[in-house]
Amino acid sequence: MPKARFTSSDGRQIELEYDEFGKKSDPTLLLVMGYTAQLVQWEPDFCNMFVDRGFHVVRFDNRDCGLSTRLDGVTVDVDKVIAAALMEEPVPPVPYTLSHMAFDAVSLLDHLGIESAHVLGASMGGMIAQTIAIEHPTRVKTLISVMSQPGDPAVGQPEPEAAAVLLTPPPSSREDYIAHSVKWQVWHSKKYRSDELSYAGAARDYDRAFYPEGAPRQLAAIYASGSRVEQLSQMKIPTLVLHGKDDTLITPSGGIRTAEVIPGARLVLLDDMGHDFPRPLWPKIVDEAVSHMSQVSAVG
Repeated sequence: MPKARFTSSDGRQIELEYDEFGKKSDPTLLLVMGYTAQLVQWEPDFCNMFVDRGFHVVRFDNRDCGLSTRLDGVTVDVDKVIAAALMEEPVPPVPYTLSHMAFDAVSLLDHLGIESAHVLGASMGGMIAQTIAIEHPTRVKTLISVMSQPGDPAVGQPEPEAAAVLLTPPPSSREDYIAHSVKWQVWHSKKYRSDELSYAGAARDYDRAFYPEGAPRQLAAIYASGSRVEQLSQMKIPTLVLHGKDDTLITPSGGIRTAEVIPGARLVLLDDMGHDFPRPLWPKIVDEAVSHMSQVSAVG
């Protein structure tokens, strides 16, 4: 896969691993993945469903994840960052914020010569997508925020069992990592969760790029970036908010609040979806997204 190389807004030299589906002459859909999640979690079959509907799709690894730039050896006290953020107190210094990650994504569009794109982000990727829309509005045709929240500590917080699993460092050996993956089902779809799918996904991710060291820095970026409620309330970008009713990692109140604060945003709460993308729900997700993007394109 190719890499985009640039100097980011924090002065770091960044390389983002990315790939593309479809024709570049079609409208671009930029997919932004979440916390510690690699681009391969946007499965090719899912991406090609958008290609079949007339879109050029770009997926990439965020910094500190997958095969993109890693900030080896850069430390952060993530517990202090989270505690300060939840108490709405000044947050200790962090290596980077969601604003830097949003700049990375825009720099990828620059690298590809894409003036503006539809931006779909999931979980932390939804937070990055919101930040792109706030800070780089001319680059965003439409925003689709999935299983995310607006940085408001009063909403979307994980249920205790999900939080405990999230904050447990994964095992380092391949065999134990794959076995451990079933614990992540605590936030998956109740109907469609599967040990077989968990094992297969974990094996794929481990073999491609096992890098748990990036997790604390990404988590610190989320909490250090604060609330986006005020900025989102002034946004004029057409927005679709999707959220699974089974989500225990970013609970549905996060999506509900996102849609409440963005003027004109449309909220779709999905039955049988957790903090995941179950394959049986792909047609519904794609239909909702394509309908949103196409209506805006028709108006434009």
